[in-house]
Amino acid sequence: MQKRPLTAVLLLATSLSAFAGTKLEGTTTLKDSQPYGVKDTEHKHQAYDLSFEAKGKSYTCRTDPNKSMNATDFVVGTDMTYKIDGNKAKIKTPQNKEVECKIVRVEALQKLQ
Repeated sequence: MQKRPLTAVLLLATSLSAFAGTKLEGTTTLKDSQPYGVKDTEHKHQAYDLSFEAKGKSYTCRTDPNKSMNATDFVVGTDMTYKIDGNKAKIKTPQNKEVECKIVRVEALQKLQ
């Protein structure tokens, strides 16, 4: 009789870990920064798609159009630190300028043969 509750607990523990967000941190180079959408009465600020590579994948994250971001703070080709938690990311420059964004695309990088 005790096997059944133990099995249920193990099943629950493994299923919860499968749904847990992937957490990554590190330093990388900003590959691209492109404006996304247009400003209007509902979206008060310009949104941007920021691209970078991390742990063998290429990520594109989109900034919140309801929060401001100074595009000149995020210079393509410069180093930055990133924190990825599930589909959310934070990007920070060496000058401590930080932006939060939502991961909208992930691509596996091609391996050299």
